[in-house]
Formats: sequence, structure tokens, C-alpha cells
Amino acid sequence: MTSSTPASSRANTPLAPTVLQTLRNPRAFSVEVLAGIVTTLALIPEVISFSVIAGVDPKVSLVASVVLAISMSILGGRPAMITAAAGAVALVVAPLVKEQGVEYLLPAVVLAGIIQVLFGVTGLARLMRFIPRSVMIGFVNALGILIFTAQVPHLLGVPWLVYPLFALTILIVLVLPRLTTAVPAPLVAIVVVTAITMIAHLSVPTVGDEGDIAGGLPGITALLVPLNLETLQIILPTALSVAFVGLMETLLTAKLVDDITDTRSAKGRESWALGIANILAGFYGGIAGCAMIGQTVVNVKLGRARTRISTFVAGVFLLLLVTLLSDVMEQIPMIALAAVMMIVAITTVNWHSVTPSTLKRMPVPETVVMVTTVVVVVVSHNLAVGVAAGAVLAMVLFARRVAHVVRVDRVTADDGGSVRYAVSGPLFFGSSNDLVEQFSYGADPARVTIDFSASQIWDASTVAVLDSVQSKYEAHGAAVEFTGLDRRSTEFHGRLTGRLE
Repeated sequence: MTSSTPASSRANTPLAPTVLQTLRNPRAFSVEVLAGIVTTLALIPEVISFSVIAGVDPKVSLVASVVLAISMSILGGRPAMITAAAGAVALVVAPLVKEQGVEYLLPAVVLAGIIQVLFGVTGLARLMRFIPRSVMIGFVNALGILIFTAQVPHLLGVPWLVYPLFALTILIVLVLPRLTTAVPAPLVAIVVVTAITMIAHLSVPTVGDEGDIAGGLPGITALLVPLNLETLQIILPTALSVAFVGLMETLLTAKLVDDITDTRSAKGRESWALGIANILAGFYGGIAGCAMIGQTVVNVKLGRARTRISTFVAGVFLLLLVTLLSDVMEQIPMIALAAVMMIVAITTVNWHSVTPSTLKRMPVPETVVMVTTVVVVVVSHNLAVGVAAGAVLAMVLFARRVAHVVRVDRVTADDGGSVRYAVSGPLFFGSSNDLVEQFSYGADPARVTIDFSASQIWDASTVAVLDSVQSKYEAHGAAVEFTGLDRRSTEFHGRLTGRLE
């Protein structure tokens, strides 16, 4: 497992229930199966919509989602997380398909998968630990907003019959869990509303209106472009974007599920598994994917799934719907799915983070980072862009705060023949640049001691500053001595001092 968590902490972190344990428990097994079915129903309209954005056949995206879901249920490092053809990837590949043609999609997807595999096996997934809590909260809150607003069009400009069906769906989802949790309330709501629509022959928008999903499965995706340098130049920017956007959304979702379930997952394994799954989806389906955040929340929160069984069932059930039950799937009212996703959106938002009492206690920079993440995500409709913006802002604000924590105290000896400076705080490019101005070069006696017992040297910029301090004292005929450096700082300083000009 690729992780930065200390061994002692990992030993106390619970693991998700295993597949074997769940198979031996009929109740737990039924929960996983039903959760997978509910998640599949919530997955379908989004995948179809994203296929339109990407410029590919809806069936292509659905089949790719089958491959992704089943592959990741076996290979992935985060049990119960749903992976399919996602909106973030659709937005990235759309320009390539529009400008160069859909035939360039296969090599781009395969190359993106290779990059993700390399990312996973080299351990770079550990970089996720640098994403601050304020960015994660902004990510979750923005996710809730995006999920909710994406459903609003299903309530506008529709027949009046949609609104009673919407109210009925909400009622079942909210009330049924108080009576029984044996069957997921969203599944009951979708089945009931679909049955009413079909029996009463109600004319309301359905899944079938989103795109044609009938017919047989496509075959292996054909490679229609030459594998040469020109093709590489065309697909490389898109492949890089697909790889990094997909990884970011997947690893953030994995961390979110870790927090929801109080279990840990293998982020490195999740990374290389996503790469393999995307390569497979490219060859059989044609489009890449990543974790589906909203559907994962449906699976984990509403469905209470915890194992790979739910994700495997989701992939298999989607395959059945595409091949054998497409006529039934087309009859599902969109408003039933929209209502379920609206409830998911409301429960996804971290409401505690935006209460007046919390905002009053929270440091202003933390709140600014959280709000910035939310705003950028909502404006760009891209979770990866928002998280990147929030993380960069958090680093800038952190560097700004740390730059002012270094203190220099000056003490002159009783005889006036020497002076001692005590430096405290971490020294790096942000905090050490002003250090050169903290010494009285012309007024100090011939013997100067600078004590770093309460400080550490972290970069070459600081070594260069200390060289400059030493040069200034030498120019005034004074001898300066650096003391108190810990072993690492001493070795680092000794390796670079005098060699940075």
C-alpha cells in the first residue's frame, strides 16, 4: 500500500469488510447487491449525458462504463467506489474529438492509462496528502452544488405530471428508511415511480429520451490512425489532461470514501488500477473514465455498500441493462433519478463547515481557501481545476504565514567583545529572504555567533542567505560562527555553502 501514514496509525485504522466475509453474511450481501443496482440506475443518465459532451455514441460510454466498473471492482484499491465514463474526462476529450475526430480517442485513452499506471507504480499518489482539509471541504461542498444544479433542468419546462412524481420520489426516499432499511429507499422510489409511469402511460421525460441505448454490444475498438510522432503530438496534451484530471478526481473521491467509512484504501493501487481499466475501456468501449463522485456517494451513503461486490454488481447490472433490459431502462423517468441525486447533493454538502459558529472560529485563510475552491469548481464545472486552485492558494497563504514566524534575538556580551544572535523558526525561501536584514553588520564587534538551535535549514535559498551574511561580516572585519544546527541542517549547509555563486 502506498501511504504516508505511520505504521502505528495504520495498525489502528480499520479495514473494509472483505468480500468473503460479506458473502458469508446474507444480509450484508443483499445490501451490497441492492446498493449496486441503485448506483447503476443513478449512473446511466449521467454517462449518457457525458457521451454527448464528449461527442461519442452513448452506447460507447455505457459499454466503457461496464468495463471500468468491473475492472476496478477487481483491481482497484478503494472498495465500494464507482468508476465509469465521467464528466471531467468527457470535458477533456471533447476538443480532441471535435477537432481531430473520434478515431484519435483510442490512442489518447491508452496513453492516458499508461501515464496513470506509471503514476501509481512510482508512488506519486502520495502527493494527495498535501491537499489541505479546507480544500477537501471545498471539494465536497462544490460537489454537492454541482450535483444539485445538474438536476434542476429536469424540473424546468416539463409536463406538470413530473412534479407529483418528483414529490413521491422525495417522500419515499425520506420516509421509507424510518420504516425499514432492508431495501434501499432510492431503489424502491425508482421502481415505484417507473411502475406508475408505465402502468398509467404517463408522458414524462425518460432515460430513453437522453440517447439511444438499444442494440447489441460494439466490438473491439479499431485503431484507425497511424502510430507515429505526428499522432503522439496530437494526442499527448489530451492524454496528459485525461490522466491527471482522472487521477485527481479518483484519489479525492477515494479519500472522501475513506472518511465516510472510517476505513483506509490503497491510493497507489487505485492509481495503477485506474490506468489498466482505462486501457481496457479504450480497447473495448473507446472512452476513458474515473471515479464517479455522486454515484459513489449514492453507493456508500444511501446504499451503505462497503465492498467490491457492490461495484461488481453495478458493472454487471449495467451490462444487463444495455444488452437485455434496454427497453425497461428507457422507461425510467428522469425525474425519479433527478430527485434521488438532489437528496444525495444535499447530504453531500458539509453543512457544519458553513454555519456561522464554525466560520466565526475558523481562521480567515482557511475559509478563503474553502470558498475559493467552491467558486472555481462551480464556475468552471471542473472539480480538478477547483481543487488545484484551492491547493495552490493554500500553499501561498501558508508560505506567507510561515515567512513571518522567524525571529532573531540579539544579545551583546558584558565586555562588548562579542555578540550572539538566536534564530528561531523554519528557514526556507519564504522566511529566509529577510534574514539578511536582521543583523547589525557595521555596529557589531569582531566576534559574532549565530545560534540556530531553535531553527532548521530547508533549502538552498537559505544557504545562499547565510553565505551573504557571512560575506557582509567579513567585509566589516568580523568573524561569524554558525552554531546549534541539527545534523541534517549541518550536512545540508556544508554541502552547498560557498558553491551557490
